[in-house]
Amino acid sequence: MEFIIKKYAFGDRPPVQLPTHEFYKQLGEYGIRQLVSRHYDLLRESAIKNLFAIDDEQFNLSKQHSADFMIQICGGPDYFNQHRGNPMMSKRHAPFKITPEERVVWLTCYKQALSELHLPENLIESFWNYLHAFSAWMVNNPSLSIEIKDFKK
Repeated sequence: MEFIIKKYAFGDRPPVQLPTHEFYKQLGEYGIRQLVSRHYDLLRESAIKNLFAIDDEQFNLSKQHSADFMIQICGGPDYFNQHRGNPMMSKRHAPFKITPEERVVWLTCYKQALSELHLPENLIESFWNYLHAFSAWMVNNPSLSIEIKDFKK
């Protein structure tokens, strides 16, 4: 499967469609936790590792919260709501400055983790499409790359 990352203009909010519940049925809770854990491990080695907890205990807690969320949106138990309340993910990510470039890194790590799964392509595509749109909503800071010419009078 080809994972295409579309760039959105800062502030774009594309429509988000939840992944098919078949993704959860096929992968199961354990499989989703493994996928999220793999994703976080890749993030910890990425260019955006500074966005994630350095402390192992906090890092593992972040993995758990993220896995709880992914399990819930894929049709599994509502662990996230039970332990953390209403997701409000844009608000939860507000303290972190997330640029469009960091979104691409986040998605690239998911591309790698998803490419390691042995599931029907349509199920992976459903999850990928969700991540792709959802991630655009988390961008809360414009690009850091500013050309010098922008400062000339």
